[in-house]
Amino acid sequence: MEDPAAPGAGSPPSNGNGNGNGNGNGKGKAAAPKGREAFRSQRRESEGSVDCPTLEFEYGDADGHAAELSELYSYTENLEFTTNRRCFEEDFKTQGTFGECDSEVDVLHWSRYNCFLLYQMGTFSAFLELLHMEIDNSQACSSALRKPAISIADSTELRVLLSVMYLMVENIRLERETDSCGWRTARETFRTELSFSTHNEEPFALLLFSMVTKFCSGLAPHFPIKKVLLLLWKVVMFTLGGFEHLQALKVQKRAELGLPPLAEDSIQVVKSMRAASPPSYTLDLGESQLAPPPSKLRGRRGSRRQLLTKQDSLDIYNERDLFKTEEPATEEEEESAGDGERTLDGELDLLEQDPLVPPPPSQASLSAERVAFPKGLPWAPKVRQKDIEHFLEMSRNKFIGFTLGQDTDTLVGLPRPIHESVKTLKQHKYISIADVQIKNEEELEKCPMSLGEEVVPETPCEILYQGMLYSLPQYMIALLKILLAAAPTSKAKTDSINILADVLPEEMPITVLQSMKLGIDVNRHKEIIVKSISALLLLLLKHFKLNHIYQFEYVSQHLVFANCIPLILKFFNQNILSYITAKNSISVLDYPCCTIQDLPELTTESLEAGDNNQFCWRNLFSCINLLRLLNKLTKWKHSRTMMLVVFKSAPILKRALKVKQAMLQLYVLKLLKIQTKYLGRQWRKSNMKTMSAIYQKVRHRMNDDWAYGNDIDARPWDFQAEECTLRANIEAFNSRRYDRPQDSEFSPVDNCLQSVLGQRLDLPEDFHYSYELWLEREVFSQPICWEELLQNH
Repeated sequence: MEDPAAPGAGSPPSNGNGNGNGNGNGKGKAAAPKGREAFRSQRRESEGSVDCPTLEFEYGDADGHAAELSELYSYTENLEFTTNRRCFEEDFKTQGTFGECDSEVDVLHWSRYNCFLLYQMGTFSAFLELLHMEIDNSQACSSALRKPAISIADSTELRVLLSVMYLMVENIRLERETDSCGWRTARETFRTELSFSTHNEEPFALLLFSMVTKFCSGLAPHFPIKKVLLLLWKVVMFTLGGFEHLQALKVQKRAELGLPPLAEDSIQVVKSMRAASPPSYTLDLGESQLAPPPSKLRGRRGSRRQLLTKQDSLDIYNERDLFKTEEPATEEEEESAGDGERTLDGELDLLEQDPLVPPPPSQASLSAERVAFPKGLPWAPKVRQKDIEHFLEMSRNKFIGFTLGQDTDTLVGLPRPIHESVKTLKQHKYISIADVQIKNEEELEKCPMSLGEEVVPETPCEILYQGMLYSLPQYMIALLKILLAAAPTSKAKTDSINILADVLPEEMPITVLQSMKLGIDVNRHKEIIVKSISALLLLLLKHFKLNHIYQFEYVSQHLVFANCIPLILKFFNQNILSYITAKNSISVLDYPCCTIQDLPELTTESLEAGDNNQFCWRNLFSCINLLRLLNKLTKWKHSRTMMLVVFKSAPILKRALKVKQAMLQLYVLKLLKIQTKYLGRQWRKSNMKTMSAIYQKVRHRMNDDWAYGNDIDARPWDFQAEECTLRANIEAFNSRRYDRPQDSEFSPVDNCLQSVLGQRLDLPEDFHYSYELWLEREVFSQPICWEELLQNH
């Protein structure tokens, strides 16, 4: 793994003397050509390692079954497998045989069989009670707080409980065609048990969320947070459903609302897309000045072609790239870089710039590769109702001088081309589930008495939201704190939370081999944490958005308030290609391989070599999840789009396009598209290859001027007002649905005379003694104004 103390973003290469000019005598100008030539030579030597082949990656809910089980255990825990075997042979020697499996397939098969057996015997509820006891174990918490260094030994009991529960959830969650009817019934019963409140217990996910917040508050630093997060992610996936289930729910909900069926499945469309060649990164703009002028190239064939090729590949960072480390930066560039660095660090605590930028490819490899896209557009164009209204408002103002509000049918006075345009727009109009939910919410707010109380289905998603509602800000902050601590661009600090308590051994390594092994284990540990948090947040946002748009917006706003946007940008401010191809795993130490065969002798060479995989599945999965999360937070939100611009995300995101994987590239291009109009004409002119990729891969919005819009009408206070209005709508939704008392003044009243008089009332025993006096005083002696009575009622 790269040195975490690598040079900061935008900082010039240091030579140890503090002057930052790349030589020891202070004569930067005289030594620059020699340094530049050495840099070019180094680039030519490394060009073979920079070019990324197309990655054969299939995105899904999770990795393979064996991989998901192996990530539960750290390599530091491998010694406990021997202890488990000894305990089993001592306590259960007359009941079974330990170690009878001799292949991974057998281990996985019998592990799944035993998990179903354990659940059917009712052991999960017993483990749940034990988990409650360990969470409330104040002695263990105080003991961990007093220790100067917490190790894996402080969480032995918790790790055993969480490991067994994770194995049961993951094995039972997995569906096989060969599963018996009894197993299928057990799976549905288990899902219901985890989803709903049973025996006065909250849903299981809420208990795990409380463990996360307790860990981040510093009250329980010994909690094995990686196992907690993995179990939380799998429980949410099991109870709410994965991506395929989400697509089926979306189709079903659109049918219930009377909306047209979906035109495509996003994940399936992306699977058929081809990855584009990464944007070109030429050596330096100054080198283009070294080429002969165009007047001297007219008589040479090939020379002009070379010039056109160079012009065609001007997809470089013409803007001042605050993460550029190719050559010593000028004072102006350093100042610009410093501003951008302070901008990110001002938003996130404990953030330090630590980019790991790969050397750019050579010009020869760039001219050999060209973008190749399939014919036709991959997506059906979409138009919102607001877009049609805006188009007609502009057209009416231009041709007839007045508008008709939200009327999209009256076209009197407009020329024929406008009629055709409106017809085309309406053909591609897309009404989302969120649009219907927002409209229904507006009607419920306007007419609370006439529409009555809303009937809310008690789905697992609804129950989870109700349980998370009042503590949701704390949950989001805790998850982002852990994500920040696990990001490879963050440096360990004394005041940050310790996420390595369940991976560090009691005795620290003393040999080089042991240190290398622990270093790989720590990096792997952080990668798994990033994977689980990114997948968990994405699932929550997608399910809440489908359940109700304001539930999604509530979670989104708290993520934004907790600086999720700069945090994700901070994560991508590294060498993403190196992160995706990282080899932080030792296959012979992975579960279940380590339990069925004698471990070979490890060497430093074998640890450095790693596995033979083309890429690390979990890291690519995490990157795509974080990009999808960033897209969901910023889509149709101008204020959040401006945050991308303010934090100078364009060079960070554009560097991620070096990874040749269609889905990752698509979500990067989406994020670049929404901020293109704010980046200026010079940026668009210098990044035409990226602009072409956006045209060819991202869905078209018919009257969207993203590629050429220069006049930005909205002002910062408009963006702020937009966010405040959204927050007011969210609070009104939560108050109306979850905070309103039952005896409200808006509750329905029975106005039927027969119904009211026919109700039997329990009167006091002495009522018949005084009812005549009461009638005389309250009824007969009181004048009745019938006209006023009729007017009021």
